[in-house]
Amino acid sequence: MYAKISVARIDAMPPLAMETIDLEPRVLANRRGVAFALANGTVECVITLTALQAYFWLEPQASETQTLKRFRDGYGRIRAIAERKLRAHPAARLELTPDDFARP
Repeated sequence: MYAKISVARIDAMPPLAMETIDLEPRVLANRRGVAFALANGTVECVITLTALQAYFWLEPQASETQTLKRFRDGYGRIRAIAERKLRAHPAARLELTPDDFARP
């Protein structure tokens, strides 16, 4: 009456060959911007600090905590611009500058 099924253990599966990027946003070591991921972690993005200062009210001498807060506060808009730029110019890496946020 009962069908016999076999189930593969997830931990027995081979690792994926595709490299994924850390999904958690972080301030770059050189303090040039904030790195984050798009497209399920397959596209590495960076928004420059100058873009955050010009369009998201980040103070020039802001701490890492303040920088990440401004990034998170503006993430909806940042993500929308990044996705639009990615559709227009597919790439594995993407950098957002103040020019990307300027209205035509």
